[in-house]
Amino acid sequence: MTLDRTQQPLVRPMAPFVIPEPVVHRMPNGIPVHVFRAGEEEVVRLDIMLRGGIWEQNQPLQATFTSRMLREGTKRFSSADIAEQLDYYGAWLDVSASMNYSFVTLYTLTKYFAPTLALVTSMLTEPLFPEKEFQVVVDGNRQQYLVNREKVDVIARRKLNQLLFGLSHPCGRYAELEDYDRLTTEALRTMHRRYYNIHNCICYLSGHVTDEILHVLDEELGAEAWGDGEKALPITDILPPSNTVQTLFVERSDAMQSAIRMGCFSIDCTHPDYLKTRLLITLFGGYFGSRLMKNIREDKGYTYGISSGMVAYPFRNMIVVSTQAANEYARSVVTEVGREIDRLQQERVADEELTMVKNYTMGDMCRSYESPFSLADAYIFLETAGLPRDFFRRSQEAVLDATADELRDLACKYLRKESFTEVIAGKKCAEEFAT
Repeated sequence: MTLDRTQQPLVRPMAPFVIPEPVVHRMPNGIPVHVFRAGEEEVVRLDIMLRGGIWEQNQPLQATFTSRMLREGTKRFSSADIAEQLDYYGAWLDVSASMNYSFVTLYTLTKYFAPTLALVTSMLTEPLFPEKEFQVVVDGNRQQYLVNREKVDVIARRKLNQLLFGLSHPCGRYAELEDYDRLTTEALRTMHRRYYNIHNCICYLSGHVTDEILHVLDEELGAEAWGDGEKALPITDILPPSNTVQTLFVERSDAMQSAIRMGCFSIDCTHPDYLKTRLLITLFGGYFGSRLMKNIREDKGYTYGISSGMVAYPFRNMIVVSTQAANEYARSVVTEVGREIDRLQQERVADEELTMVKNYTMGDMCRSYESPFSLADAYIFLETAGLPRDFFRRSQEAVLDATADELRDLACKYLRKESFTEVIAGKKCAEEFAT
């Protein structure tokens, strides 16, 4: 059959699809393991989640550095041993902390799962937090902090969260330079003792998972209890204070361009309107064909890129618009964002545009669930957000069922200009950017 390149291929609407669920395996010590068996390549990924993150820390940096220091030495392995063996086996390890979880993620070849898992188990159960390595890590991160705090995008993001959440809220409290000097290895040991134990642990195992892999996991990480602490209590909501600042300009006289960040609180992921509101925000600025990109990038040429999204935090979400532009265009960008909000509230979305954003969103969902590792990411999101497993099915239904009238109503309800706080960090070019 000869392909006629003069004819555009038919565009077909996407039908709902089924997202595979993991098989839950429970190790002898009670730790649940969510298993995704898929993929031909002999690679596996192990995600270890531990309840206890930035929300629970007693001082800034405590959760982040507790996870970061796991790879800097244990009772069985020095930091050099850990680095050399990960390199020798071609494995990759990541450690991090979010608002309410700490994570250890291992990518490794199936045939080397046993020796690389032994490293991870030692890191989790018997870290030393050695003083010498601790000072090296602190010094490196302190220097990175000094670099980052000069970046206008970092300044805008921090200032917006501080205005909306308040300086004492976990989501608005950021580390300052002096916090690097206050941090001690004893603070890290306290965090580790409290939260790193089998009662707070959940695992996700994905890729070319064999029965032998599960047996090794049971023997190495699941054979007996580890950790001294108890199960962490659920975190409780902290209401942010009322914000009275609607516009803030942060002067950076040497800035080549300005960072613009606008945001407001919105409904959380469990709200009945959330899924269709998320589609509205995608139409607004969540993909390359969005309203903000067409107006501010393609038509006006103020920026190379602008985006909007719903950012999830414990107990509440934020609608955020972010971009960078030449200093002289910063105010104009904010004005055009407001005009696009007005359009969404006053005009019905055209059928062709609605179809396009629906197809993009459904396609993006397909890409998000097409590999074993992305499936693991999806279910980790459910765990951290406290969402039921039918969330994926309802997400598809919401996209396919959404109407232009519904999106206009949602814009009037949740996308209001007067609710947004604006932060601009850059070089002042107009008096209207007064602090």
